Amino acid sequence: MNKSKIEYVDHTWNPITGCRHSCPYCYAKRLTARVAGDVRLNKMAKKDYSIAPAADGGEDLYVLDAPMLNETGRPLVYPFGFAPTLHRYRLDTPAKLKMGNNIFVGAMADVFGNWVPDEWISEIFNICRKYPIHNYLFLTKNPERYKKYGVPYGVNNNNLWYGTSITKKDDIQKIDYLPAQGNTYLSIEPLLENLEIPKECCIPEWIKWVIIGAETGRVREKVIPSKEWVADIVEWCDRTGIPVFMKDSLQPIVGKDNMRRDFPEQMKHSELSPKMKKSDMITLLARSRRGEQPKQFGFMCKECFKNFCKSLGLDIPELEELVSSITIKMEEK
Repeated sequence: MNKSKIEYVDHTWNPITGCRHSCPYCYAKRLTARVAGDVRLNKMAKKDYSIAPAADGGEDLYVLDAPMLNETGRPLVYPFGFAPTLHRYRLDTPAKLKMGNNIFVGAMADVFGNWVPDEWISEIFNICRKYPIHNYLFLTKNPERYKKYGVPYGVNNNNLWYGTSITKKDDIQKIDYLPAQGNTYLSIEPLLENLEIPKECCIPEWIKWVIIGAETGRVREKVIPSKEWVADIVEWCDRTGIPVFMKDSLQPIVGKDNMRRDFPEQMKHSELSPKMKKSDMITLLARSRRGEQPKQFGFMCKECFKNFCKSLGLDIPELEELVSSITIKMEEK
């Protein structure tokens, strides 16, 4: 589990790594190529891993029940490069978080790629069910697999979010494969062309959130979306009242004052873990600008918190039974 550099989530969780989509703009493939080490040598250490058949009949997949170590004893994060791999030892990492977070599942993979076995997906969903205080965001370029697998995983599981990637106008048809009864969202990133959305068109009501971003990294012939392309998407969402989140990559295009940082209500809620609910500590959160999700930065006992509030001239909020965390918002003027 890693603190995320992705603006709209708190953490990334990668129980599966690797992908077979071969997208030319893929940052994950470039990253693993730099840090994988000697993949050929790693594959020779057969006692350290097992293999599993691919769900689509393709080349076998890798399974690690424990981290593979290099010659200095340090864990290899991607010992097989970008080949799909299940890191089973990472499955229980959401338990380590003391309060509810927005977690992007599979930032270095496509969890719903056709090659991924149903059993791997089920293992991940079992953890999501075990730790329901978090919001889990799935994102795939293959939304047909959602239906094939059988999601939504319980209509009442309000903390599971199913997304699909849209980069060009032909991708819009992917919306039809999203589970209409669950929480669904669109990741329009990287925006590579004008989606040419008709002015009278409304976004389907089962879409709960839209994220927009531009292509990043050192890529040849990088596409810089126009301000008009972005404005058309925002207007499309606003006609149905869908919240829009613009990634930092759009700021040079739309301008700082026009950046949208909207979250669905479910994403704004941070619940304490059962362990923390039993403690006598108060969780402190902070954010530096409007629209940004508050980040946890510490804990205080009741008495220290009262003194802290007094030292800043703040009203002391109700602390009865610690039924929810206390948030102090430090915003830039």
